[in-house]
Amino acid sequence: MIDENGEQLGVMAPFEALKMAREKSLDLVEISPNAVPPVCKIQDYGKYLYEKDKSDRAARKKQKVIVIKEVKFSVTVDEHDYQTKKNQAVRFLGEGDKVKASLRFKGRQMAHRDLGYKIINRLIMDIGEAGTVEFMPRMEGTTLHAILAPSKKAEPKAETAPAPPRPPKPEAPAATAPTPVAS
Repeated sequence: MIDENGEQLGVMAPFEALKMAREKSLDLVEISPNAVPPVCKIQDYGKYLYEKDKSDRAARKKQKVIVIKEVKFSVTVDEHDYQTKKNQAVRFLGEGDKVKASLRFKGRQMAHRDLGYKIINRLIMDIGEAGTVEFMPRMEGTTLHAILAPSKKAEPKAETAPAPPRPPKPEAPAATAPTPVAS
């Protein structure tokens, strides 16, 4: 038995615990039913539900929904188109989204799957530090897929210590009249 302040009251009969809760105009809530003996707490159940809902809403607000963005290639992709799509993939990864790189083979291109693997592997190499490979390139029908996830920032930003204050510049001596030099 635990009271409303979090202090343990010891083991007691359910009837006595319920009587104590009613005297304080609070509820008796079973916290851990599987423990031997079961653990109960005296508290305002409505307030408990409100605070739990409030903390759940705050946790949902901080969640990042991961979206899978797709970048499509073809076996005959030109260099500029490749660079544009690679830059898109890097931007998506920087925003925290996953990227699905897909390459569709059409007709006789299936005879040259190695060209498709070269393009996807080149993309993986070019992305480098921006992302990690979640699923290596694999064929599904006539499409070659690879999924890239944003890389984890292992090193948190090191806080820089404020620069020590600079000593004040020595002031120039006040201008005085020139002293005559004996000749």
